[in-house]
Amino acid sequence: MSKCMQCPLSCGADRSITAGRCGVKSLKIAKACLHLGEEPCISGTDGRGSGTVFFSGCQLRCIFCQNMPISRDGVGKEISVRRLCEILLELQDRGAHNINLVTPTPHISDISAALEAVKPKLNIPVVYNCGGYESVEALKRLDGLADIYLPDFKYADSTVAKELSGIDNYPDTAKAAVAEMYRQTGAAKFFDDGMMQSGVLIRHMVLPSYRHDSMKVLDIIADTVPVNDIRISLLRQYTPCGAAKDDERLSRRLTTFEYKSVVNYALKLGFEGYTQQKESVGFELTPKWDFEGV
Repeated sequence: MSKCMQCPLSCGADRSITAGRCGVKSLKIAKACLHLGEEPCISGTDGRGSGTVFFSGCQLRCIFCQNMPISRDGVGKEISVRRLCEILLELQDRGAHNINLVTPTPHISDISAALEAVKPKLNIPVVYNCGGYESVEALKRLDGLADIYLPDFKYADSTVAKELSGIDNYPDTAKAAVAEMYRQTGAAKFFDDGMMQSGVLIRHMVLPSYRHDSMKVLDIIADTVPVNDIRISLLRQYTPCGAAKDDERLSRRLTTFEYKSVVNYALKLGFEGYTQQKESVGFELTPKWDFEGV
């Protein structure tokens, strides 16, 4: 941490003194709860939910981020690794289907330390839920600790990635990260009740004006891992917010034509997974950052 190299940006910040590009110094979370807003194989349908820890900070600068208070504005509470261990076990005790680590990248060192300590006590899967912009070397620290990888794959065009998320090399980095995730977990496996046991589930949010880039994202994924061995989740929930409201391409909602064209292309490539209804648009699934469970 004296020279932070936890994400592909390798900003080199001494996070004992100052925040890195991610905007945080030490381990910081905004909420730990039983979350019902994930895919059915993660949150379940019985009301138990996913034992979700929302970490503060993010190395991406997505202009359409719906979690801006924790990703950019610093909302959260600093905790110790020991407290994180306690939180993970508390979520299990509350009946969570899994442990779901959201936006974990800035804290991968502390997270791996916590998982090494509590993994023998966990009898539910651990989900690493990230933005896809991951260092392969950092991911190797999670080998045997993370059971399910739930990355975004946001863009196929590096120019679009730079414009919308402030990242130069997103596509190649995300492709390498997905390959490493698949290497670790292998083909997706499910419990008898349909809950995911292990494997890779890739999310992609279809953006207005960018359906062709979405199709290229699917091409990249299909070229990287066997489509039958993973699951995808095509998100329809895009809601204009932040700086995106001032961008003529992103200031509107996604059309049914745009979304269905991407879904149909995914089916053509042989993907299996999840889609969203039109009603998913909005902020209803965005949690309140009230430090619950911290």
